[in-house]
Amino acid sequence: MSNIFSDMFNRITIARLMGVLATLSPGRISQPTSPATQKGSSAQSTSRPFAEIIKEASEKFEVGEQLISAVIQQESSFNARAVSNCGAQGLMQLMPATARSLGVSDPFDAEQNIMAGTKYLKEKLDEFGGNISLALAAYNAGSGAVHKYAGVPPYKETQNYVSKIIKSIDYQA
Repeated sequence: MSNIFSDMFNRITIARLMGVLATLSPGRISQPTSPATQKGSSAQSTSRPFAEIIKEASEKFEVGEQLISAVIQQESSFNARAVSNCGAQGLMQLMPATARSLGVSDPFDAEQNIMAGTKYLKEKLDEFGGNISLALAAYNAGSGAVHKYAGVPPYKETQNYVSKIIKSIDYQA
């Protein structure tokens, strides 16, 4: 009797594994490595390279290309299909409510996500007088937390987030 259950367990395990592997097929995984050479991965996304979209967003919202790229790298590693544990979506990891408030209909569309994320980042830069560290902290933890602590909040995740991006843009400069 135990052989029947063992065989059934093995078949179920293999079936589940096959299902998981099917979702990880190369056609469904998209993790671009370079903003300058890769394209969006959303089915409805434009086929423009990320670097081109970043340049346009930079010019439109007067936010440096290096800063935008560093945020995307930190947020999603240039994976247009990224979804965080808390539900943030796309390249710049926009929360659904934030994305809607910025007019985004498809957060996985690279162009919509980068343009809206850059607009949001510009709002944070304006809110905190151009202070990049505070703007990044607000982008990550929310403006309320930055105001509450009158600076970068004492959250390890937010402190690491700000530090990594600042180091990245300093290195690129």
